[in-house]
Amino acid sequence: MPTDGVNNGRRRFLIATTSVVGATGVGIAAIPFVESWKPSAKAQAIGAPVQVNIEGLEPGQILKVQWRGQTIGILRRSKEVLDLLPSMDDRLRDPLSQESEQPSFAQNEGRALNEEFLVVNMHCTHLGCVPQVIPTVGAEPFDDDWKGGFFCPCHKSKFDMAGRVFKGVPAPTNLRIPPYSFIDDKTLIIGVSPEGVA
Repeated sequence: MPTDGVNNGRRRFLIATTSVVGATGVGIAAIPFVESWKPSAKAQAIGAPVQVNIEGLEPGQILKVQWRGQTIGILRRSKEVLDLLPSMDDRLRDPLSQESEQPSFAQNEGRALNEEFLVVNMHCTHLGCVPQVIPTVGAEPFDDDWKGGFFCPCHKSKFDMAGRVFKGVPAPTNLRIPPYSFIDDKTLIIGVSPEGVA
């Protein structure tokens, strides 16, 4: 085949130059696409641990904070409330918290590092509504023998003062316990378990 008038060197140069320019263009066009995979600063902040001062929390009061887009409740329980917990076991689906999503330190009756303070994800394990805290003991429209706890108005799920789910309600498991730890007697941090960051 005749190759008269064909400059192979120039052809190779043009092919190489075109390839480099094309690859650079693809690389530049891909930057916004790859950047979109990274979480935003707001998303990163939402997942950061949250420090909470619990010094002024009175027995029966609950303090609600946001962590990872979820409502976390810190409930201070009195000795009377804690004394009632064992009497609830026969009415509960999972009294020993064996089927629930929680750190291992919460597999006890009070489901807490310090039994006085319950730190709990407030979203019902049925469909995610936020239950009401009803700490008073006595008959309620939804329970004649109410000993205090959480009541979800969306679909009538009930949980005791340790967030343990009652039998016969739509919620399948106990309220979730997030990872947390105490910095000192007045401060806890949600998102950091006693062993380290969750």
